Amino acid sequence: MPVGLGGSMKIALDAMGGDRAPVGIIDGAVEAARHCAGRFGLVLVGKREVIERYINENGFGGSGMEIVEAPETIEMSESPATAIRRKRNSSIVTAMRLQKEGAVQAVVSAGNTGAVVASSLLSMGRLRGINRPAIAIHIPTRGGGTVLLDGGANSDCDPMNLLQFAFMGSVYAETILEKREPKVGLLSIGEESSKGNELTRNAHELLGKSDMNFVGNVEGRDVFLGIVDVVVTDGFVGNVVLKFTESIIQYINSLIREEVARHPLARVGAVFMKPAFNGVKRTLDYAEYGGAPLLGINGVVIIGHGGSSPRAIKNAILAAEKFAVRGINEKIKVKVEESRP
Repeated sequence: MPVGLGGSMKIALDAMGGDRAPVGIIDGAVEAARHCAGRFGLVLVGKREVIERYINENGFGGSGMEIVEAPETIEMSESPATAIRRKRNSSIVTAMRLQKEGAVQAVVSAGNTGAVVASSLLSMGRLRGINRPAIAIHIPTRGGGTVLLDGGANSDCDPMNLLQFAFMGSVYAETILEKREPKVGLLSIGEESSKGNELTRNAHELLGKSDMNFVGNVEGRDVFLGIVDVVVTDGFVGNVVLKFTESIIQYINSLIREEVARHPLARVGAVFMKPAFNGVKRTLDYAEYGGAPLLGINGVVIIGHGGSSPRAIKNAILAAEKFAVRGINEKIKVKVEESRP
């Protein structure tokens, strides 16, 4: 069995999770192993026979990745709660178990999001002072990026949940996005505090009493403008925003290609505009950011897109390293403790 890279940190990778597993996952892991230059070790969790065959067939034997056997796979269509109970030897559950036992310091998975969240909670539990975890989504903006949470871990929330999401998002924006005194906004249907449903109105009151840099309500049109550094909402609305954003980006890309192909002069101009187009594409491409951290659990978990490319997997692994090295969980615990009445 291949040995680890020898670094002090190890990151487990759900090799069977995602639409492109295990091929796209292993390819991304190899890219990350080559990029990291020994800073951390990688552990591929999944069906050993399948993983080893692909590694050997493609000449990846010298990449120095460990393999941990996990004979079961949780499919994307399965019920998360049922799957993690019935498939205790699945790649997702096994990877979380490794982190709980201290064998690895982070987990990356592009598999069933609900199963990743549920297994994280079951294995590692929540941070003290946090009632529910939240998925933090990176939104590209003019100001260098905004974090939106929750991106889909909690469909139903109460005002206290949103307050805690704001605490976690604020720490994340300050630590990862390097925003000083990050501005926090509450997603609603109007700027006035009286606008919105009961959840947003009550959450607005709590946020207004906190010691965060809360600037009030923001509307959907404000998200991409970079008016705030943290956008807080419940998981139902957050996931709708995320999926809508993905569809708009795909539509814009396809529209540009169609228009360029339709007009001969546009094709000539496109040659000179290619660097600009590529720059915009990189900014909007989720693969550049790799994955979304699950904030609020007593561990490090990065959730990748189901259709993650090898580049996205590589960047998700690098995001996991950054999350662990910068100690975001400890900072969240301090922030929550300081903010208690």
